[in-house]
Amino acid sequence: MAAQREWYEKDYYKVLGVSDDASPKDITKAYRKLARESHPDTHPGDDASEERFKEISAAYDVLGDDEKRKEYDEVRKLGPVGGFQGGGPAGPGYNFNVGSEGLGDILGQMFGRGRRGGGPSAAAGPQRGADVEATLNLDFADAVKGLTTTLYLTSDAQCSTCHGSGAKPGTQPKVCSQCGGRGVIDDNQGLFSFSSPCRACGGRGVVITEPCPTCRGTGTERRPREVQARIPAGVADGQKIRLKGRGAPGRNGGPPGDLIVECHVAPHHLFARDGHNLTVKVPVTFAEAALGGDIDVPTLDGPPVMLRLRPGTQSGSRHRVKGKGISTNKSTGDLIVTVDVQVPHHLNEQQRAAVEALAAATTVSPRTRLES
Repeated sequence: MAAQREWYEKDYYKVLGVSDDASPKDITKAYRKLARESHPDTHPGDDASEERFKEISAAYDVLGDDEKRKEYDEVRKLGPVGGFQGGGPAGPGYNFNVGSEGLGDILGQMFGRGRRGGGPSAAAGPQRGADVEATLNLDFADAVKGLTTTLYLTSDAQCSTCHGSGAKPGTQPKVCSQCGGRGVIDDNQGLFSFSSPCRACGGRGVVITEPCPTCRGTGTERRPREVQARIPAGVADGQKIRLKGRGAPGRNGGPPGDLIVECHVAPHHLFARDGHNLTVKVPVTFAEAALGGDIDVPTLDGPPVMLRLRPGTQSGSRHRVKGKGISTNKSTGDLIVTVDVQVPHHLNEQQRAAVEALAAATTVSPRTRLES
């Protein structure tokens, strides 16, 4: 039984750095490599290497033997309860059938309470408060530049009357007489010792004889509150910002949870974004595109900048204006300008004559390549 317990607690596949479906050849190869690296003869006086070598040897002793490996896999598949059969309080073949929700706790209770080290149960110890979620609607410009704002929430908060103790002002919680303040009751059943939360105090370790009239002994109350939040520059639509310690209060002296703010960014009538770059579509005339020239391009938070177009600029071409995108602590994006050549819907006589003259002077069809 002791060997099976160690098998459940130890992941020998992980120790050797192989998958659980590794072939015997791969297991042997991995063992030899690790054994050479951590052998005590190559690290004289190094206790850590010696312990590592023992761990590797123990893993190979099981996985290197087909029968032991098969039994090891079965024990791990059954879990902490199903793998321990025989020799129990009910005699050989005794088996515990427990739902999956309690397997982790029962394993700790069966063997010295595992990670808890024999101390009070998690219910009696400090518990972290729950995370609180909120939404924030932002203008496009505010999301780009960042801002400090106030969030108005209605959520659980520390009781303003008892300051989280749960007891009526002027009184103090008393140590539970049933569990002695541990929050758990031990039930010794022969070979095994089981622990369960104390029913008298609900696992808190203390009893409130005179509850706070505001929170009725819970230590928390649901009330409106204001939270100052700093939204960083460049936050994207749908992005979530985590504010540490701004969530629900903890229990039994535990830390508060976090406030998770989901940002919803309104679209802009001119600009869009591509990562840290801003994008904008700028209409130009046929003459400007054909002959080239300087055009004014709008920016999000400043005066327009000049963009020089080369002769023959094509509609849909993209042009970069350095440093006019989204600025963060890490980088600054650019402004990406897409040229949109405008074709007039109506021409006056002078314009029509000019276009007809251009058509007459054009000798090469743009569709020549299609004909070939």
